[in-house]
Amino acid sequence: MRRLPVFLLLDTSGSMKGEPIESVKVGLETMLAGLRRDPFALESASLCLITFDREARVLVPLTPLDEFQLPEISVPDSGPTHTGQALALLCEQVDKYVRKGSPGQKGDWKPLLFLMTDGKPSDSLLYAQMAEQVKKRNFALIAPCAAGMKAKVEPLKLLADQVYALQTMDESDFRKFFQWISASIATGNRSVGATEDLPLPPPPEEVAIIC
Repeated sequence: MRRLPVFLLLDTSGSMKGEPIESVKVGLETMLAGLRRDPFALESASLCLITFDREARVLVPLTPLDEFQLPEISVPDSGPTHTGQALALLCEQVDKYVRKGSPGQKGDWKPLLFLMTDGKPSDSLLYAQMAEQVKKRNFALIAPCAAGMKAKVEPLKLLADQVYALQTMDESDFRKFFQWISASIATGNRSVGATEDLPLPPPPEEVAIIC
């Protein structure tokens, strides 16, 4: 069966410690609950969770939605934000696990990427290099989000023409942001194969669109 691969990249640097990361966890649980009520998503969506702080790690490899279990997400007290490493790891996962089509078999649908950060890349040179590599991976959607007042939007514009921004980092706003991700994934399941452009549902008013 053709899958819709969905990659979630989450900033877990020290500034996310405490209430922000707990709010993110609530948002993720809300997103998963919403997706599991959608028969289209249950049929084809597979999720991969990558976190990044002083290092990038695959917390959950590409896993069918009905088997996906949210792991414990830890945050260091301090340290750099290696977003470039996360993008390099993302490219490795896409190249290794997203199935390409062949004359005798159809491959996976074009993957979706959601990235959330509350700062800026510490490895800016690697980040710029890997942003170009990510765009070569033929994603159907790349949706980077700058969360909080200290998040830098400009680096995210290297990934996508349209960047999303959360001004606050409270539980309510994160919950609505991840609900929007859930709706976007559900839209992707209904749209794949029908159009080259993924028509996203409008984000909630708490999520600003920056072009």
